[in-house]
Amino acid sequence: QGVLLAGLGTFGTVREPLRLDTDEVLEIRRPVFHMDMDMVWLQGLKYRKVTLPGEMAIKPLDLERLSRATSYSQQVVEGCVEETIRLFSSHMRKKENIAFAFGDVGVLARQRDKVHMRFFAHCTQWLEGTASLIAGLRS
Repeated sequence: QGVLLAGLGTFGTVREPLRLDTDEVLEIRRPVFHMDMDMVWLQGLKYRKVTLPGEMAIKPLDLERLSRATSYSQQVVEGCVEETIRLFSSHMRKKENIAFAFGDVGVLARQRDKVHMRFFAHCTQWLEGTASLIAGLRS
């Protein structure tokens, strides 16, 4: 399942083969981020274009669940998410270098003429469960 942050992008996973030296092929899940910002802001920027699988169910960020996890009201959580996206967008519009950390997921950053999402190793390891060594190598 993918998670949509409206005005920013979608977090999801893709399955891909990992070829080992032993000619063995393992299928792993890799986290991805698909930018979904106004293309005018992205003009002249380099970023990895990600295609999410067509069969992937994409749902909006579960603000109610996030509210329960943080002990803040759903209205406060919603306001924080909206303001964070607006702040990031504002820096993008002004062509400023910026980095936003997403909890245990990773960092979305603009550095000079590049925008990239760097996932934390423990996020990738969590996706792979027992295959943490392989997941760590992939991150």
